[in-house]
Amino acid sequence: MAGFVCPPGRTPEVRGAAESAACHTNPPPNEEDSVKRLIGTSLAAALLAVVLTPGVNAHTGTQEGTSGPGKLSFPAIGSVSQPSGKGSFRFGVSSSATQIEDQNTNNDWYLWSKPAPEGLGKSPFVGDGVGGYTRAVQDVGLVDDLNVDSYRFGIEWSRIEPQRDKIDEAALAHYDKQLQALAAKGIRPMITLHHFANPVWVDDPRDPGCEKGPSDTNLCGLDHPQGGELVVEEMAEFAKLAAERYGARVDEWVTLNEPMVYMTFSHAFGAGPPGKANLNPANLAKFTTAQRRYIMAHVAMYRAIKAVDRVDADRDGAASSIGLTVGAQEYVPIRDGKVSKDPLDIAARDRYRQYTDYGFVDALWRGTFDNNLDGVVDERHPEWAGTLDWLGPQSYARIGVSARGASGGGNPPYPVIDVDLCTTAPCLPYRDPSYFVPAMGYEASMQGLTGVLREYGKRYRGLPLVVTESGIATENGERRSQHIVRTLEQIAQARAEGVDVRGYYHWSLLDNFEWLTGYAARFGLYEVDRTTMKRIPTSSVPLYSGIAGSRAVSPQTRREFGGTGPLTPETAGTTAR
Repeated sequence: MAGFVCPPGRTPEVRGAAESAACHTNPPPNEEDSVKRLIGTSLAAALLAVVLTPGVNAHTGTQEGTSGPGKLSFPAIGSVSQPSGKGSFRFGVSSSATQIEDQNTNNDWYLWSKPAPEGLGKSPFVGDGVGGYTRAVQDVGLVDDLNVDSYRFGIEWSRIEPQRDKIDEAALAHYDKQLQALAAKGIRPMITLHHFANPVWVDDPRDPGCEKGPSDTNLCGLDHPQGGELVVEEMAEFAKLAAERYGARVDEWVTLNEPMVYMTFSHAFGAGPPGKANLNPANLAKFTTAQRRYIMAHVAMYRAIKAVDRVDADRDGAASSIGLTVGAQEYVPIRDGKVSKDPLDIAARDRYRQYTDYGFVDALWRGTFDNNLDGVVDERHPEWAGTLDWLGPQSYARIGVSARGASGGGNPPYPVIDVDLCTTAPCLPYRDPSYFVPAMGYEASMQGLTGVLREYGKRYRGLPLVVTESGIATENGERRSQHIVRTLEQIAQARAEGVDVRGYYHWSLLDNFEWLTGYAARFGLYEVDRTTMKRIPTSSVPLYSGIAGSRAVSPQTRREFGGTGPLTPETAGTTAR
């Protein structure tokens, strides 16, 4: 996710230590600003399926023939990947190491964002995050207070291996303590191994051309003819190290977070480290080489974990359950400020979805690869196929897609894929203006989640799904609570239709660093005062804690927060977070 983005024609002003934000008028958005908006969208055996009160329509939040909605009930946690887990459900919460941890100076985002001359100063400075490393064990108490079953968090590769093949034992021991604290509370860990950040030595953004070739201080990145293979090997070695160290306590692994979002900002448009802009006809081979290597990295990580993680910590019949997450937004064909039925725009929507959602997963599920992004399979790799145990769709936004030149939104084109994107009015017609998220510059898409899950369930039949991230950036507690309840209603509807959805992880536990624009966007269930690093529960904490603890959304809660009507305006009651 990206940071504070104002409505069209406005720019954020950040004020004071608390980093409250306002917007001021500015010229029409340039290509770089638009890229930031678009990339940021850019977290038991044989149990009963979710129970809907008879007659309940989870999509609308009403009960047929009565004056209000019925109760939504959810069964206990089960296996994320095994047949025994079908019908089970887990409540969770997510975070990301680079986005919350302090003392995290060896990764490429720190170098990329630190002001010159020590750094490159190309984005707001990540700094000390929200103190998530120093307070990791303490923050487990916050997770416990939410009554959730599981905590998805990252272990920082650059902290564990700050120099190539130099392992920091103190960093490994730190995550041992975090896992011990989770075990003491009965909270199941889900570990993310790669969440957009690398050690600097993987692909140093100060030397994108890497003219001297790969070395221990710069492997030159995924797109380099020689260095790319080395990066794949190093990612597999890191996965093996993590599984050897933590496998007796961890069964659930995420290899890569939203791989095509990472590919887009890092290798397509150069909006984040290593800063390579190769999504163009002249450099397309470099982009698809990086994409192919990233696929190979997942495959190598999958096999490395399977080879060494032999302990079935959760006793579900599998010593390891390995998946990845995918950015799965709601894509709408548009033209002239309206939803479009033009075949050209529908085809453009489908091309973009194949690029950003399906292509990477197809490679790991079916062993296919499109080496020129034209939507046609060019290569078959049976050695890649079947290297997913489960999949994590992550949904935030509703995005308009049109054939080139048709959106009228002033957004940058995707030249190879031949589409235009739009995230704001007037080129994108909102379902409701209150769904617009000012801090992110897009429309929230609670109502589209059932359709997204339905499509994933149909395309990847037999692959369990878990919503590993979903949340809203807001200063308003009612809006966040509405988003939680309506998201759960959408998931319940998908489950009622037979889609194998096994859980929901709220993004995020804490306010955190947003990749492209910093700390102004507030996603956390717990607000963080970055002057003192104090954690402050928002009004959504008792709501989500009550839902997770009772494994149900009551009729009263659905009446208050659910349905498909307008959200509470962002400006209403913003002090009551």
